[in-house]
Amino acid sequence: MKVLVVNNAAPFQRGGAEELADHLVRRLNATPGVQSELVRVPFTWEPAERLIEEMLIARGLRLPNVDRVIGLKFPAYLIPHHDKVLWLLHQFRQAYDLSEAGQSHLDFDEAGRTVKAAIRAADNACFADCRKIYCNSPVTQNRLMKFNGVPSEVLYPPLNDGELFTGGDYGDYVFAGGRVAAGKRQHLLIEALALLPNGPRLIIAGPPENEAYADRLRKLVEDLDLKDRVSLRFGFHPREDIARWANDALACAYLPFDEDSVGYVTMEAFAAGKPVLTVTDSGGLLEIVSEETGAVAEPTPAALSEALARLTSHRGRAMSRGATARDLWRNKNVTWEATVRRLLD
Repeated sequence: MKVLVVNNAAPFQRGGAEELADHLVRRLNATPGVQSELVRVPFTWEPAERLIEEMLIARGLRLPNVDRVIGLKFPAYLIPHHDKVLWLLHQFRQAYDLSEAGQSHLDFDEAGRTVKAAIRAADNACFADCRKIYCNSPVTQNRLMKFNGVPSEVLYPPLNDGELFTGGDYGDYVFAGGRVAAGKRQHLLIEALALLPNGPRLIIAGPPENEAYADRLRKLVEDLDLKDRVSLRFGFHPREDIARWANDALACAYLPFDEDSVGYVTMEAFAAGKPVLTVTDSGGLLEIVSEETGAVAEPTPAALSEALARLTSHRGRAMSRGATARDLWRNKNVTWEATVRRLLD
């Protein structure tokens, strides 16, 4: 069986979706009787009018010598094929929930609203032709039903390299991994830490979305006189380093705005037996992050500082919540073997 995984490609940007696509292809190729490759379709969303052309490019592609297509993200999942399965990581949210929240660049003029309608029409046509639709979380599943009226099944992404996240010592720092971006709000962690003179150290490690936000964090650390307590380790790091920082942390932190899923940062922390600090508007994380498995605060420095103190001031409390987090994740039994079976059914 020849299986083609299709995903979009924003040049020089890499995150969880790209890691998932790579690992999916590897796992498919490790399955007897299966050959798999990854196709990444270049994608840009600005200006808004460009989105029409991007959709036409995807819909105009043909895939000979392919038995099954697994589509992950817009607009790559629009590529037509007679046997297509979607593992929907998220739709183009500016045409859906971000528009509803008044945060979409497609709502500024009539041309943008026309593009939004075209995206919804193309999605609906694509979904109707799919053999099966899976979503990476209940958040994505509910969004698909709300805006498109399309039923789906939840298929959680497994950890790509779970064997690395085995846990370790409970150190004196909080680890915040993942992409460094305004939407991930690492600045709130730094501002919260400044309100805790006797609080833990903080390690922020990951590739910056842009240099402007990286500079903002550097300046914040300097202005708040936190150079001895905050370590900014920008860039791509070997997975072994990421695992070591997570395994030996007292706790982990992840503060995305309205995340589609529980997020790899959360999964890695739970696998390592670490509690996670997040905020009330982080979306999919809240399915598993609670006061039993970490701490949840309003997205303000003051509220975060209180939650951070509550979580880290007593090592036994952090260890207990981390153990609960590990048990919760293990009990979900999310494995690559089961995932591949469902995608190939």
